[in-house]
Amino acid sequence: MFCRLHRLLRIHGRVQGVGFRRALCREAEALGLAGWVRNRVDGSVEALLCGPADAVEALTGWARRGPPAARVDRLEISAANEAAPAGPFEQRPTV
Repeated sequence: MFCRLHRLLRIHGRVQGVGFRRALCREAEALGLAGWVRNRVDGSVEALLCGPADAVEALTGWARRGPPAARVDRLEISAANEAAPAGPFEQRPTV
């Protein structure tokens, strides 16, 4: 996949234990994005998105809300220095 935009998201709030990672994976796959999502020990969720700018923007907008059981208090967005892995969007272990 040729990636036009790389973005690293850090999502804070009630975002663990509510299906956030699974839902984000489904959204990313539906949008054709590469990358990964994982929980962080501080209670946040982190995601690397890579793909066409409009798809990355769409998933970033979704991450501001998350799935129904989530409560997003803050979303940090930064340029990503890491390339997304080849293959489908994946869930990674907690760091």
